[in-house]
Amino acid sequence: MTVVAAYLYRNGQRVREIAINEKVDCANDKSEFVWIGIADPTEDEMAVLKATYDLHPLAIEDALNGDQLPKVDIYGDQLFVVARTAHLEDGQIEYGETSVFLGHSHIISVRNSSSRAHTTLRKDLEAAPTLLTHGVDYILHAVLDFIVDGYLPIVEAIEEEVLAMEQHTVDNFLGREEITRIFTLRRELIRFQRVLVPMSEVANKLVRINLPCIDDEAKPYFNDVLDHVRRVQTMVDDLREVLTSVFEFSNLLEQQRTGVITRQLAAWAAILAVPTAIAGIYGMNFEYMPELKAPYGYFVVLGVIVAICAILYTRFRRLRWL
Repeated sequence: MTVVAAYLYRNGQRVREIAINEKVDCANDKSEFVWIGIADPTEDEMAVLKATYDLHPLAIEDALNGDQLPKVDIYGDQLFVVARTAHLEDGQIEYGETSVFLGHSHIISVRNSSSRAHTTLRKDLEAAPTLLTHGVDYILHAVLDFIVDGYLPIVEAIEEEVLAMEQHTVDNFLGREEITRIFTLRRELIRFQRVLVPMSEVANKLVRINLPCIDDEAKPYFNDVLDHVRRVQTMVDDLREVLTSVFEFSNLLEQQRTGVITRQLAAWAAILAVPTAIAGIYGMNFEYMPELKAPYGYFVVLGVIVAICAILYTRFRRLRWL
């Protein structure tokens, strides 16, 4: 059975457990409502909920699909909200989906492939009865805020990895694995941004537009969710820029180190060219050569070679080529 929790609430207190096929006649005000939580539901369970709470078929189809982008749909006097959950697993961001059916006196949350249950959230809200008296729109805010708060640890974990990679780049060349990881992280952040943008639009609609089941008093709470999403968006944008700068900085350092090695090789080649040239001239076996018959000619030539090489070495040292 995939029903996690199904309870009737009145005046901020849990009254009793209910079945998903039980239609409860709630009061006309916001003080009494039903909150049902389901994880990875079957088609039969969704069919029961559809018949009991008059849910729209298209919304049911989207909830079962489990691969929708965040959105807000209006079906008569009910609201259908889709949010994307995310968690970090083996260095990659894995996604799930939470769909919420919102009516005047009911809220039904449907989780698909989501690793974070709402059990803790429900306990926290039940521990503060005053908050539950606000009604189903406040619970919708709490669910969305719970989902968005799960984004922050993902970004912080990636941020720590990126900062460590940045420090490593200063002292070492990036290897193939590090470069592959950079591009993997950039790809993951781009995919994450594709979730954050519609999530921001969802929160913005809940704040700016008059929607069924959402009172004006609840809109400031959704504005808080919007601020959290935008904060994560800013962090993701900054991380993408840092990853780009790490790769470019590594390339610059590699080019600089390659340039240093090239200058050193060029300097040593110039120094070694002197004895090579002089030895090459004396190896031509001409009859008339300078100092050929002088008693100390051999030592004079060696001295000239050493002197020229020393002068070149000194000049290259001053130029910081060696």
